[in-house]
Amino acid sequence: MRKLKLICLIASVLTSAAFFAGCVERRLIINTEPKGAIVFLNDEEIGTSPVTTSFMWYGDYNVRMQKPGYETLKTHRKLKAPWYDYFPFDLFAQILYPGKIVDSYQWKFNMNPQKEISREQLIKNAKKLKQQL
Repeated sequence: MRKLKLICLIASVLTSAAFFAGCVERRLIINTEPKGAIVFLNDEEIGTSPVTTSFMWYGDYNVRMQKPGYETLKTHRKLKAPWYDYFPFDLFAQILYPGKIVDSYQWKFNMNPQKEISREQLIKNAKKLKQQL
């Protein structure tokens, strides 16, 4: 009888925790100057800047931005996890906390205008490539 009460208590606590579980919303906002660049995060197109996307994990991200008339910008950035995402605080933040935690990051990138290559330089580059073959 005592074991049954304990099992029922544990089941009701777990059910309540699941029902009233908190959550962590992770979002990344990427801005470019000029606006309107197509943004890729880890080789997946996420939209046109300014763009907001959600993410599931912290760590290194490869970022690529493209816009006609501007040089393609390839770089990487790191998202560092906040203190409440480490054990044992993550249990509280992601499961037991009744509210919603918003973890938001903002990155800004400046894109350079595309440089015009002269006809002579283009021919010189082509001859150089031909010699390499």
